[in-house]
Amino acid sequence: MNTLLRKPIFQSSKDGITIVHDVTTDNSPLKYVGFKVVDLLPGAAYVQELEKEECCIVALTGKINVSDGEHTFENLGTRASVFEKKPTDSVYVSNERTFEIVATTKARVVLCYSSSETQLPTRLIKAEENSIETRGKYSNKRLVHNILPDSDPSANSLLVVEVFTESGNWSSYPPHKHDQDQLPDESLLEETYYHEMNPRQGFVFQRVYTDDRSIDETMAVENGDVVLVPAGYHPVGVPDGYESYYLNVMAGPKRIWKFHNDPAHEWIIDRK
Repeated sequence: MNTLLRKPIFQSSKDGITIVHDVTTDNSPLKYVGFKVVDLLPGAAYVQELEKEECCIVALTGKINVSDGEHTFENLGTRASVFEKKPTDSVYVSNERTFEIVATTKARVVLCYSSSETQLPTRLIKAEENSIETRGKYSNKRLVHNILPDSDPSANSLLVVEVFTESGNWSSYPPHKHDQDQLPDESLLEETYYHEMNPRQGFVFQRVYTDDRSIDETMAVENGDVVLVPAGYHPVGVPDGYESYYLNVMAGPKRIWKFHNDPAHEWIIDRK
């Protein structure tokens, strides 16, 4: 039985709000990362009061307005589908603030959480501020949108990134991990993967495993699923005919992304 694969829960209310995923430190093996996906009908308002935590609000699809009571950001969101492959808008809100999200169209919003002791300024992260890069080569090539990378000092712990992987390619590959607080060689970061596929009926395979195999799960991941990575390597394989999208949330005791490749497969990097 897979313990790291989360299927959508689709908890709907009469006010136009549907909770698609709700991963917390209480209902998962994660200690640092929280993750929520919310669907909103036009006019629906989602309100949350943060305690000792920070949140990155990602306008995944559709249009939204976001307010923290002091700042209001309107008409956020750039796409109807993630497979338009263009960056979107996000808002960072720090601890002990209340935020409201109002949908101006049908929208899907991702809420990325981590614990936070120091209140930081609310910040709009515009789509055009996302750095875009291509990682890997050959059949390991993928497109990356950096929403909240470790080079951006405007968060305490959160790291947020979007990744697009073409048909037949691998991602997060060669397998790498970041589960040891051993800087400068490796950082300790938990992670969640929120997956979508194009066409929607597709699937990808994701394996999460540690060196000692105390964790070793291989999952067939479908559209809208979430995979938890409390530790270990976590490669993703995309079958022929389908495109893969995933949104990663990472957090840990230090806000640095420093990974360690699986030595058994690291040779792949140096292929001619």
